Amino acid sequence: MDLYKWEAKTKAGEKKIGEQEAEDQGELTAILRKRGLVGITVKKVVKKKPLFGAPKVTEMEVVIFTRQLATMVGAGLPLVTCFDLSSRGAENATVREITTRVKKDIEAGTSLTEALLKEPKMFDELFVNLVSAGEQSGILEAVLERLSVYKEKAAALKAKVKSAMTYPIAVISIAFIITGVLMVFVVPTFAALFKDFGAELPAPTRVVIAISEWTQNYWWVVVFVIGGAIEVFGRFYKKNPKFHYLMDKLSLRLPVFGMILRKSAIARFARTFGTMIAAGTPILESLDNVAKTAGNMVVEEVISKSKSSISQGLSLTEPLSQSDIFPGMVVQMIHIGEATGNLEIMLNKIADFYEAEVDRAVDSLTALLEPLILVILGVLIGGLVIAMYMPIFQMGNVVG
Repeated sequence: MDLYKWEAKTKAGEKKIGEQEAEDQGELTAILRKRGLVGITVKKVVKKKPLFGAPKVTEMEVVIFTRQLATMVGAGLPLVTCFDLSSRGAENATVREITTRVKKDIEAGTSLTEALLKEPKMFDELFVNLVSAGEQSGILEAVLERLSVYKEKAAALKAKVKSAMTYPIAVISIAFIITGVLMVFVVPTFAALFKDFGAELPAPTRVVIAISEWTQNYWWVVVFVIGGAIEVFGRFYKKNPKFHYLMDKLSLRLPVFGMILRKSAIARFARTFGTMIAAGTPILESLDNVAKTAGNMVVEEVISKSKSSISQGLSLTEPLSQSDIFPGMVVQMIHIGEATGNLEIMLNKIADFYEAEVDRAVDSLTALLEPLILVILGVLIGGLVIAMYMPIFQMGNVVG
């Protein structure tokens, strides 16, 4: 539907104006005539497009929306009212538009699942499948509550892992920028001062000046190479499955970081799988969604093998035990859960344990990296300063 502004008069000649959504001008004109209005003029409201495109829906906004929806449904509010209130309270224009469209679809008689399927920008396949299971089994309120908890846990885990990866990269990038500024603006000042020195400069000073001269002349090469390398890597990673798989495999074997990624993958697997089973989703269908949300092609491959194993009448744990991703404790707990019919409980215990493990690992990594990065920065910046002041010290010794 589009938004229209209209002007009209009553039969008594009183002027009326307003805004209303309709399929087209003809439909709105017919609606206004039924109200007894005459002299109707209708004009479509043209929405201005944002300069940089529509804002994206962030993961945290989905988390907040899910929690709000679970609370409102739990309070007994109709779905139309829930989405209407969510739309009115949304600060993000995209979220506002999506929730408004879902509300209109539900008003038109569409099921919640079908309405959400039309909005993949905000509701992923896992979200829709869980809601579908809740609608079919008549436990939508309970499913939404579990989904909100899942989304909150998943977002917190992702933020932890992201902070572990971005912290050293951010510090190294800042160090690189500071070094570049020194090379381009500070070192040339010293180099001009040393031209009339009258003696051979120390080797470290000559090396730093040579690097500075090269940087001034060819800084664009550095920017182009780094930018090009990032762009090529990103394209290969997204479009080449073999390269993507290789990088995911190598990432799990990185020192320290690999351990964090492995533990977060186990936590994500257990939390997603446990949430879907609790919602009443069949195991094979659950494993499909768990594999898609694994975040790593190696882990996805292991989960897919587990699905094949179950479809052949075998145990879920056999493929897991054969991989080097899932430790023996995890495999054993899943095996006990299968045998006792408490798989959901075991998976949630695994998720809780490994989420706490990721927290501890990230905190330990941060504590380890801080002094190491300070030492690197000290050596780098301090080395440049010493190299530049060595001729001045040498000059002082000669004068003395």
